Amino acid sequence: MEKLKFIDLFCGIGGFRIGFENACKEHNIQPECVFSSDIDLHCQNVYEHNFGEKPHGDITKINESDIPDHDILLAGFPCQAFSIIGQMKGFEDTRGTLFFDIARILNKKSPKAFILENVKQLVGHNKGKTLKVILKSLKDIGYHVQYSVLNALDYGLPQKRERVIIVGHREPILFNYPDPERNCVPLNQILEVKVDQKFYVSEYIRQKRKLKHTSSYPLSIWHENKSGNICSYPYSCALRSGASHNYLLVNGERRLTPREMLRLQGFPDNFEIIVSDGQGKKQAGNAVPVNVIEAVSLKLLPFISESFDTNLILREYEVKYGSK
Repeated sequence: MEKLKFIDLFCGIGGFRIGFENACKEHNIQPECVFSSDIDLHCQNVYEHNFGEKPHGDITKINESDIPDHDILLAGFPCQAFSIIGQMKGFEDTRGTLFFDIARILNKKSPKAFILENVKQLVGHNKGKTLKVILKSLKDIGYHVQYSVLNALDYGLPQKRERVIIVGHREPILFNYPDPERNCVPLNQILEVKVDQKFYVSEYIRQKRKLKHTSSYPLSIWHENKSGNICSYPYSCALRSGASHNYLLVNGERRLTPREMLRLQGFPDNFEIIVSDGQGKKQAGNAVPVNVIEAVSLKLLPFISESFDTNLILREYEVKYGSK
């Protein structure tokens, strides 16, 4: 079995890792995580409990030369304001942001490929200038780069969660993002049968919701936006770590449990929860959707694997674009 080394930056509780490792197994590749990092101590503890490895801390304090060589870099980097970005100076323009730490590691270690994840709003931030600087920085380092906004709802998860996925490769390849599946797991396979009474809202809140909204679905998750408007769907709106406790309610009556939130993000049930409900909500809300990462990795891995037939790439290119 071929081995593939990867690093897991801003790893959180390991959603990126689970998705990538799932894809590796399907390609008969043995993944090896040689480095992980996250500044949050609670996330570090959960990651160590489930994977047997404690992530390093603040990535800004780790020298890129000290990071092991690897084939692919994975990172769901934090969505900061990127206030200093905007002069289109590429690598120099990203200094002071956490993206710069990804860039300096890529520049030093030169892995074959990377997969980055961020919120959909990155695409339009500062009229698109922020993303342009990020892409330019990655291209200046020597990568062929592309991006797309993918929705977890299109890859098997009953959660409308749109994220921008940036993929880069050292060599020009015919990589395409995975097609939408349009077939998500139904809510009745996500929601727990027996739920502790503590997750149910007060009668006052329940009645207030019911007066405002009547759902047309027998099983749904109700979403209340900042304006107080309520809607319901047979799937969840995006989990948010900082949202109010009553932001999402099952049938307008109870909050989601930590296990249900992890299921909505694609985490398997053997992933153990060792934190409080509040921390669990925060960690699930900050996690990447496992199924999206798995789908993207499945498409990218053949171009990283040493056993992949590079002549096949050329033949596919000639069929699609004609020979030069």
